[in-house]
Amino acid sequence: MNKRKLGKAALKAGKFILNKSPAPVKKYVKTKIKEEAKEHFAEHVEDKIQSKADDASKKLQKAKNDNAEKVHDKADSAKEKIQHALLTAREKLGKAREAGEELQSKISDSNSEKKGKGYRGIKGPKDVKSSQNIKSIQNIKSSRNIKSPKDIKSSADIKMYSN
Repeated sequence: MNKRKLGKAALKAGKFILNKSPAPVKKYVKTKIKEEAKEHFAEHVEDKIQSKADDASKKLQKAKNDNAEKVHDKADSAKEKIQHALLTAREKLGKAREAGEELQSKISDSNSEKKGKGYRGIKGPKDVKSSQNIKSIQNIKSSRNIKSPKDIKSSADIKMYSN
């Protein structure tokens, strides 16, 4: 017989014996069975919870280790990429500096050879007068605009300031 059938048979036998026994024995047996059932249930539940907690702890530890490896791998690759980017930037800055120095030397060489006017002394196309800049008839003074003796101030026109 299997375990389940044996359990059922034992349960039927226990019920039959309990029904035929006196009342104080029934009460004692019921309380004893309840206490044992509580203990057995508590132990069983505690074992299940403990095993689930252990499984979760193992999974968490495995995930932690996997993530730590991934983080270190990604950090290493990021470090390499950054170093490569910094080296290329350094090379480009060096080339730009050399080009600037060459340009500076060419400018100083050309300035020392010419020894003429600087770039500020050379007139550009804006400095050439156009037809709009030439005075017209309206801009020429007429006889009315010329000062006369009346326009000259005398000492009476000068205001005196007192201290």
